[in-house]
Amino acid sequence: MKFTTMPWINLPGFLLCLLLSSNGFAKDIYVSIKGNDKNPGTKEKPFATFKRAQLALRTIRGATTVYVRGGTYYFTSAVVFTAQDSRSPMEGVTYKSYSGEKVNLSGARELQLKWENAKGGIKRAKVSEEIAFDQLFINGKQQRMARYPNYNPDIRFFGGGSADAISPERVKGWNHPEGGFIHALHKHEWGGYQYLISGKDQEGKLTLEGGFQNNRQMGMHDKYRFVENIFEELDTAGEWYFDKREKMLYFYPQQGTDLRKARVEIPQLKSLFEFRGTAEQPVKNIRIEGMELRHTLRTFMETKEPLLRSDWTIYRGGAVVMEGAEHCVIKDCFFNTVGGNAVFMSNYNRNNLVSGCHIAFAGASGVCFVGDPKAVRSPSFEYGEFVPLNEIDRVPGPKTNNYPANCSVENTLMYGLGSVEKQVAGVEISMSMDIKVSHNTIYDVPRAGINISEGTWGGHLIEYNDVYNTVLESGDHGAFNSWGRDRYWHPDYQVMAGIAKDNPALITADVIKPIVIHDNRFRCDHGWDIDLDDGSSNYHIYNNVCLNGGLKLREGFFRTVENNVILNNSFHPHVWFDRSGDVFRHNIVTRNYFPIRVNDWGKEVDRNLFPDQQALEAAQKVGTDAHSAYGDPLFVHAGIGDYRVKPGSPALKLGFKNFPMNEFGVKSPALKALVSPVKLPVLISEMKSEGQDNYEFLGAKVKNLNTLGERSATGMSTETGVLVLEVPKKSILYGKLQANDVVLKFNDAPVKNMKDLMTIQMGLQLSQKAMVEVFRNQALKKIEISLK
Repeated sequence: MKFTTMPWINLPGFLLCLLLSSNGFAKDIYVSIKGNDKNPGTKEKPFATFKRAQLALRTIRGATTVYVRGGTYYFTSAVVFTAQDSRSPMEGVTYKSYSGEKVNLSGARELQLKWENAKGGIKRAKVSEEIAFDQLFINGKQQRMARYPNYNPDIRFFGGGSADAISPERVKGWNHPEGGFIHALHKHEWGGYQYLISGKDQEGKLTLEGGFQNNRQMGMHDKYRFVENIFEELDTAGEWYFDKREKMLYFYPQQGTDLRKARVEIPQLKSLFEFRGTAEQPVKNIRIEGMELRHTLRTFMETKEPLLRSDWTIYRGGAVVMEGAEHCVIKDCFFNTVGGNAVFMSNYNRNNLVSGCHIAFAGASGVCFVGDPKAVRSPSFEYGEFVPLNEIDRVPGPKTNNYPANCSVENTLMYGLGSVEKQVAGVEISMSMDIKVSHNTIYDVPRAGINISEGTWGGHLIEYNDVYNTVLESGDHGAFNSWGRDRYWHPDYQVMAGIAKDNPALITADVIKPIVIHDNRFRCDHGWDIDLDDGSSNYHIYNNVCLNGGLKLREGFFRTVENNVILNNSFHPHVWFDRSGDVFRHNIVTRNYFPIRVNDWGKEVDRNLFPDQQALEAAQKVGTDAHSAYGDPLFVHAGIGDYRVKPGSPALKLGFKNFPMNEFGVKSPALKALVSPVKLPVLISEMKSEGQDNYEFLGAKVKNLNTLGERSATGMSTETGVLVLEVPKKSILYGKLQANDVVLKFNDAPVKNMKDLMTIQMGLQLSQKAMVEVFRNQALKKIEISLK
């Protein structure tokens, strides 16, 4: 018999289909940097690209694993999953790294350059390719665009900012500033702004585009700003500049860097994976597992879309984007210095999971869940906007299903986020329902660790997280932060109070399910540990440890706060409504309450433990805490963070119940090994008036002045006050206080020791300014400081 070939058949693909589908179940597929897309995708003859594996999978039935062999894969475009790639629950596909091999997925282009000397230690190289120059990585390490002022990690805001960053005198020295960027904090430190410099006008002033990155338009901060991507500012090691006109890359290498052997990588892509389905035709049952994702573009000039009545604008993108996805998983992946968001779940998403991941130094947020404003009834977008009462849609809940629901982020380590943008969070939730945030460790972030924008539509579960070193480059915020500003909310408090009183059903028309926050540990040194702002309603908050900033409830209704431990701080009720339905009970507070404009104390504020009789009596004078008590809570071991109480504690008699202190944060041993642990507070009640113990105060290192030697060195006449030992540049006291100062008064209140200083300061968290009296150079000096 004579056989003839059929040239129109793709023979490798045809054989692959026969091989993998003939038995009704799938076999594994392999991808390797040494592979070839004409191969059959077997272990012995793997594919070369993800896209080839993706195409093959569309013809394969049965559960399948795509094993990716070790190496760096430079993507030329994102891998986009559509409804064509959907799998049934029993036929899911997993893309994962091969056991024991490290897989790096890069959105960069690797360049081969010929370097030559320029001037003053600067090197330069001609770039022949037409590529975007947004970031530069040398040997895997991100370098910095030429900037002023130069980057200094010890400075709190931006690693350095200056009021003269765009002064006429400085701008005069820039020949071609077009393509440069201005980064600045919001005037009230509510996130930031970015601007592209498009050139100079006839008067030599900069022409700018941008400033849309914040939804509360108040302009740039006068001081906290810097400029980058300016050739004339290329003056220190680690900086670079690309001249688009000459197609010349200039780089000032660190000492010892051999550029002849260096790996030069330039990010080109915004995303590496995109899940692009719809509610009607979703992408289902795809997993990405065990790989490193890096080298994505910064997206701060695309952060334009305002969220509802908040400070936020967003860019609906990230290294991984999910829209129209169901039962998809991102597991055990390392997001390494991605330029924008790490994971963004936009609009319709159901039952998706981010688990076991490591997100470090992302340019924007860690994991975002953001729905469609068109799913919101009677939405408003700017803080001062509102829909007239007679026009408000009164139907509870969403209009459509175009939002994330029943999605989770768990066991994920996040730190160093917001390296570019400042209005970010480890986890951001907006216009979503039933989002679970569990067992994550989040620290070193410029704003909140976990943020819930508006009440739409509640049902979220925030549990077992460890969130600290927060609000590092902003102000007036919390480690956990939220606001309501739902349908009933109005920028005029009196109008809003009337709306809420006469239309009580509107209060929970958006937050239709309670939001639960339990068994977390929070720390904020520039705001509140738990900050429920502007109308946040329908919350149950219990079994949390607040390490420093206390707990705030502003406006809002139906908040039950019980069985929490609040250290070195207390309860901050702000601007409450009449008949709010709020409850605060069975909590341990370690300072007196700090109310602001509270006339009606809600449904119940009682059976709490205070530190002393004075604090308790202050509460009882305003009609709360009739059955509360005071005394030592008898913590099991505060020094190691065990704030359970011993038998015999007065807290137990009030109804407080112990809860575990060792379940906060990530669970996996591999992630735990990477964590920089939280700094536990020295309790004010345990601060010693004698001895050599050092303390931290607003970022400065201080101690009680209590030795004859210290008295002699400072010129003090008695051994009293708080001695300043060191004021690092990251401290908000930098440039105000200095070593060897002795703090004697704080806002006219005497300071005899550290306990006095901390007690006074705890009641001033909303103050923009405070007056400190110090003894310096044998004289008294009054200094105004900012507490933000």
